[in-house]
Amino acid sequence: MSLVPGAALVTGGGSGIGRAIAVALGAAGAPVAVFDLLPDGGKDTVQAIEAKGGRAFFVSGDVSRWGDVDGAVAAAVGRLGPLAIMVNAAGILDGYARVDELTPAVFERVVAINLTGTFHGCKRALAEMAPRGAGRIVNIASVAGLIGDGGGPAYVASKHGVVGLTRVLAATHAAQGVTVNAICPGPIATSLRQNSTRILGAGAPVMRGIGGDEAAIKAVTPAGRRGTVEEIAAAACYLASEEAAYVTGHTLVIDGGWTAR
Repeated sequence: MSLVPGAALVTGGGSGIGRAIAVALGAAGAPVAVFDLLPDGGKDTVQAIEAKGGRAFFVSGDVSRWGDVDGAVAAAVGRLGPLAIMVNAAGILDGYARVDELTPAVFERVVAINLTGTFHGCKRALAEMAPRGAGRIVNIASVAGLIGDGGGPAYVASKHGVVGLTRVLAATHAAQGVTVNAICPGPIATSLRQNSTRILGAGAPVMRGIGGDEAAIKAVTPAGRRGTVEEIAAAACYLASEEAAYVTGHTLVIDGGWTAR
């Protein structure tokens, strides 16, 4: 399997799924721009890529701000060459807060990062890829983008939005040689809860839900375990490969059988 030639940019690349994908892309030969709101993690990802012989640099920014995403892609192209792979992995959780507990501010922030941020990444990547007639966009959604009990209202709505956005962009740009796909992970071992609390600040809800309960995870997943970030990264590398040229508008579910019940 070979990646499409060119540079990659991974939002949310400072931790969890985003970091694993950035490291995997770097190991497969792509120069990688790592974009994250939290600089400490982003710089650690760059070091991890370089430790394996890859080429990478870090860009600090907030995906919910168009100017930050626009500037990050421009920097990536300037330093690494034409953008071939865009992975929109930045996301935060709403703690499974019920609608009567969820503040408008938290709802808006979760949607701004998870959905608007993915839109920004796709829009900016397409401006680079469509004129060249080539490119791979991979959006990280969630099983919460397919079912109603994978999070609270903000998280579920935002991830359903990512799935819909993926489909419309895939249909619109397939003739231009750009594929747009989504991955829907189930319960994966990451620091999503801690990072979400850090990003949301004082107004952050308590991070509840099955992700913090090993017994609940075993009960809901036929596989009986959490998935790993490496399993998600392997799927992302496939979707970013030459071999995946005919795969677009697809939602790849990696959840240990959760949604198959």
